[in-house]
Amino acid sequence: MNRISQFGASGQSGLVSRRAFLERAGSGFGLLALGDLLRSGSYGETLETPQSQPLQMDPLVSHAPQFPPRAKAVIWLFMNGGQSHVDTWDYKPELEKRDGRELEGFDKNTGFFTNQVGPLMKSPFAFRQHGQSGAWVSEIFPNLANHVDDLAFIHSCFTATNNHSPALFQINTGMNRMGFPCVGSWVTYGLGSESRNLPAFVVMYDTLGRGVPKGHAQNWGAGFLPGVFQGTALNAQGPPIDNLYRNAKMSDAQQRSQLDLVNRLNRHYGESYPHEPELNARIESFELAYRMQMTAPEALDVGREPESIRRLYGLDNKRCAHFARQCLTARRLVERGTRFIQIYSGGMENERSWDGHADIEGNHRQFAGETDIPIAGLLTDLKQRGLLESTLVLCAGEFGRLPVSQKAKKPGRDHNPHAFTTWMAGGGVKGGTHYGETDELGHKAVVDRVSINDLHATILHLLGIHHERLIYRYNGRDFRLTDVAGEVVRKILS
Repeated sequence: MNRISQFGASGQSGLVSRRAFLERAGSGFGLLALGDLLRSGSYGETLETPQSQPLQMDPLVSHAPQFPPRAKAVIWLFMNGGQSHVDTWDYKPELEKRDGRELEGFDKNTGFFTNQVGPLMKSPFAFRQHGQSGAWVSEIFPNLANHVDDLAFIHSCFTATNNHSPALFQINTGMNRMGFPCVGSWVTYGLGSESRNLPAFVVMYDTLGRGVPKGHAQNWGAGFLPGVFQGTALNAQGPPIDNLYRNAKMSDAQQRSQLDLVNRLNRHYGESYPHEPELNARIESFELAYRMQMTAPEALDVGREPESIRRLYGLDNKRCAHFARQCLTARRLVERGTRFIQIYSGGMENERSWDGHADIEGNHRQFAGETDIPIAGLLTDLKQRGLLESTLVLCAGEFGRLPVSQKAKKPGRDHNPHAFTTWMAGGGVKGGTHYGETDELGHKAVVDRVSINDLHATILHLLGIHHERLIYRYNGRDFRLTDVAGEVVRKILS
């Protein structure tokens, strides 16, 4: 589909110049044809946009993908802080054998705390093989271990930075600096929204008062894309969305009249200033908020689910009920047409997230205990409802952890940008597969290395988008999520 930029006339009322008259008259018949195309939702075969000007149409209208997609929606389970691959999904017997020895030639600048580097440290957790695929899984995931034959593991991911904020920006936007659109925004820009009454892109972060990820809302921001494509973050406490309910003193007809007046004023202003990209986003946000008042309360009410489903996700378990509620909400939103969802496990830093600098055993037991049952419940529920085939579930954080210890009263692990594990399920991936390898200690990705660009290219591919053709022109340059790199990891595709 073409991302079309439409330029209006002078926007002046009263008498018009000859040039303005000819412009309006000449483009009239073309606009009739364009209007018919917009109503039908047919936009051709490419996602490329020739201009960086605002779209004078509903920017969230649903678009056809470039080729038949395997997935219609994405649920990204974000292990915020940097989950340790060698303590979860990447079993290393050699690390156990060499426990306590120095790692020769190790660069102490690899991690973040250069003065606290200790010797090699074996995992404090026991590993066992599970499923027909024989995948090695840490003891801290007893429920997810039952799903390994549905998971495709990528053991060779790597990133470019060892610091949280730039690493979060990189895995979310493809760039390790702020100001760029995130994956969810690119997907929404390319495919639009399946639901007219709910956000296309939803984010849920920690609800236990542990804060938002470093970088805050820029992790789900639209960057230089129109603001309408940014993620809608649900509140951690109180009503999930501010001002979701209409003022009791106002009737539906009164509110509709009020919105119509605001829209007429905004659009009149927009005719005079057609190159302000935030105006369409503002207009659409008013309309979406109005529609959400009718739909969102029901969609976000997990209490409507039967008790058996609530137990499946762990809503009856105090330890994991907060994350269980978010996973169940994600399933309800996917059912109702939300296209991209991110759920962050963990808050701001250190003991508030998977950032196990001290006491890696206590840290990872805690956060695995918060997520294991809910994620397993999500996979089971999606599968039994026939939604897993069309929903890509992705589990990844911003980087991994080092195989050496970080000195502390109870030892932990420092950041490792050279290796981490990502797994995917559903949405066109081949379950029970393992792609790529780290070295014998889990220090670096060495076989079939997968960059962040490759990861993003694979996500887009499963959604029916060619990553090299999802383009937006900004400041005279064509931008894309994968910049000038990216290869689809085809060996994990079914």
